[in-house]
Amino acid sequence: MTLAAYKEKVKELPLVSIFCSCFLSDPLKKQTYKYEDTVDLTWCAISDMEVIELNKRASGHSFEVILKPPSFDGIPEITATLPQKRDPSLEEIQKKLEAAEERRKYREAELRKHQAEKREHEREVILKAIEENNNFSKMAKEKLAQRMEVNKENREAHLAAMLERLQEKDKHAEEVRKNKEATR
Repeated sequence: MTLAAYKEKVKELPLVSIFCSCFLSDPLKKQTYKYEDTVDLTWCAISDMEVIELNKRASGHSFEVILKPPSFDGIPEITATLPQKRDPSLEEIQKKLEAAEERRKYREAELRKHQAEKREHEREVILKAIEENNNFSKMAKEKLAQRMEVNKENREAHLAAMLERLQEKDKHAEEVRKNKEATR
């Protein structure tokens, strides 16, 4: 068996195949590096491995697989540089303070405006309630006066009717007395 045949044989073995597939990258399927990718161990291209035959026996072969250390050739170096925080200048601090003051004044103006609108609404509600109360009182007084007038008219009519009946009774009684005296 040749060295190439040993390499293929090693790749066919299940455990070694899995182990090698983690580190070996196929040159045809070489991945391209993208800046936004996370760290990926397949970036390192292990281009070769060394197989050394140890013993050749009738029962089988023994060999040693030596993987060369990974090389990061051709892969751009990732530099995790954070923007350096610089001390703010006096002008920037002043601008921030002025912006904060403007925001505070704007919030206060909005609050005052909201409170004024609320007070105006409350005043309108109170005025409307007073007006409705006055209208109700006026209507109630008018209805009461009208009922009192109707009651007064009814009472006067009733009294007039009673008086008329009494007068008729008196007339009738007088006639009966005259007739009685005349018959005597």
